[in-house]
Amino acid sequence: MWRPPSWWVIPALVSTTSAVYLLKRRALASRALVLGAVFLAGALTIQVRGSSDSGPVWLGVGEEVLVSAHVVAEGNVQLDGPAELHQRVDVETEKIESAASTSVTHTSAAQTFPAQPTEVHAGVRLNIYSRIEGSDSPQAPPAGAMQLFRHGQRIRFPATLIAPRNYRNPGAFDYAGYLREKGIVATASTKYAAIQLLPGFSGSYITLGLARIHRSVIGKVHALWPERVAGLMDAIVIGEESFIDRAARVGFQRSGTYHVRVVSGMNVSILAMFTLWTLRRVGLGEVAASACAIILIFAYAVLTNIGPPVWRAALMFAVYLATRLLYRDRAMRLHC
Repeated sequence: MWRPPSWWVIPALVSTTSAVYLLKRRALASRALVLGAVFLAGALTIQVRGSSDSGPVWLGVGEEVLVSAHVVAEGNVQLDGPAELHQRVDVETEKIESAASTSVTHTSAAQTFPAQPTEVHAGVRLNIYSRIEGSDSPQAPPAGAMQLFRHGQRIRFPATLIAPRNYRNPGAFDYAGYLREKGIVATASTKYAAIQLLPGFSGSYITLGLARIHRSVIGKVHALWPERVAGLMDAIVIGEESFIDRAARVGFQRSGTYHVRVVSGMNVSILAMFTLWTLRRVGLGEVAASACAIILIFAYAVLTNIGPPVWRAALMFAVYLATRLLYRDRAMRLHC
């Protein structure tokens, strides 16, 4: 149910101001008002996120189209079968044009989309495949067999864009919703030989730097450990799960230890406490050590790009260190 933003913003501000005023007079009423303000802020967030959807985009009417796009999320070159390479990247489209020479129009939801060159900015999850010539069972991807597409590179490729769908089994994973949260509105597959590199760079240089650091960490891990162990270390250290094969995933699921290979608050806590202890041992003061530890943990949260679990742990660690500087010690109570 859509409401004007002022319906959420004004009551939230009033609730927050009243909570501060009643903090020392009526603590219970102050807490209730804070919860109300959180609820109103959440309602506003949901409404804003919902209204950001620009509606349906032209995906080519089920025909093959020629897509010009740039890479926004890098993938990894992996073996997919005995003699096939696979790479998955997320791209943002710049222009979509029909591969056919005739002009076609498509009507959907009372909106008409032109089939000839159309500027469309939408996220697409692209799967790239390539056959390996002269080898039936390679143990690792041959060097140079498939180029790794980097963040910001512009490419053009033919593909059929397909809107993601969910399995209709009860309790099935909401794959379409998962992709929608990442800004992906379509999936596509193409052959590596059909991709054309375009000149120029499109994207953020900050994101490019983070992607390079992420790639550097993966390279160091794979240089130190065998391939099978390196895939597990990638998942534990920076949340990169693309090198874990299906058999290993199923094994973790059946043994109930799947959480071990997921970056979560435990990883953040171990890194945070080790960092703080080390900084204190080298002679930094409480304020300097806390500030450096907070910066490092936030940088780690950005590098892993996992989402709420890591950011929640990082924020709580920052709150803990900040409250220590205000002489507020931790209070742990055990209830039997």
